[in-house]
Amino acid sequence: MPDELDELLSVAMRVPDHRKLAPWRFVVFEGESRAQVGAALAGILRARGEPAPQVEETEKSMLRAPVVVMVVSCPVDDGRTPVWEQELSAGAVCYNLLLAANASGWAGVWLSEWPAFDGDAGALLGIGAGERIAGFIHIGTARAQTPERERPDLNAKVTRWPGR
Repeated sequence: MPDELDELLSVAMRVPDHRKLAPWRFVVFEGESRAQVGAALAGILRARGEPAPQVEETEKSMLRAPVVVMVVSCPVDDGRTPVWEQELSAGAVCYNLLLAANASGWAGVWLSEWPAFDGDAGALLGIGAGERIAGFIHIGTARAQTPERERPDLNAKVTRWPGR
């Protein structure tokens, strides 16, 4: 799957990107590295005295799919390009990666969970100053049909200007 994954990542990078700063990067976990990072993340929770079920779930979390892509938002503070736009670009990369995976016959899910917001996990995963984890994109083959979930009422979310 390495060549296919490179194609998916190339497609994912085709997002709005004000001033072409590419304010995101990928970290790919595949093969044995998935188990290693899961064990290391579980070690953080174990050291904190977290409950065994949470530690065990974390240890297996990276094994949910054959490939996990961590998308890292790394905005460039150039004084001209709003950081918010750059963070949105990283979110668009995550979504494009999901769309590309699904269009190519794979299944994908975008998760964040606690490691995306934890300083110790970030340090373990190589997250630098000013960077944030936009998400973990799990890519593999679906084992079941994804159930449709309830969506908000369109009329409650749409306003037509002028403010009627």
